[in-house]
Amino acid sequence: MRDKKGFTLIELLIVVVIIGILAAIAIPKFSQTREKAYFSAMKSDLKNLATEQELWYADNYEYASDVTDLEFSMSNAVTVTITAGNSTGWAATAAHDGLDAADGCGIYYGDATAPALGGADQAGEIKCTDDAG
Repeated sequence: MRDKKGFTLIELLIVVVIIGILAAIAIPKFSQTREKAYFSAMKSDLKNLATEQELWYADNYEYASDVTDLEFSMSNAVTVTITAGNSTGWAATAAHDGLDAADGCGIYYGDATAPALGGADQAGEIKCTDDAG
């Protein structure tokens, strides 16, 4: 008799099925991790914006009404927009290119109206639409 070495077709099919099951479990986990990273980038940008707004206020006695007035750079694929700014408060939103337009984060200070995106309950609180905040 010959000494046959190698795998049978059944053994190879079982390995392929196991790899498929593992991939089906792992892929959704990776997409959730990516989405969490997007929200973290938006929150970080809003925190940096709040710091820059306070520095701007210390120099000008009013809050900036445009992001371009501040020494502030946004994260890659994040868009931060100041929706209101004056001497008594400001509001801003952040959106990420990798998310739906309805997903994002918001923050406000002073007597500014809370932005609809994120739905912050208190001044100074960063809140996101996915409640990851």
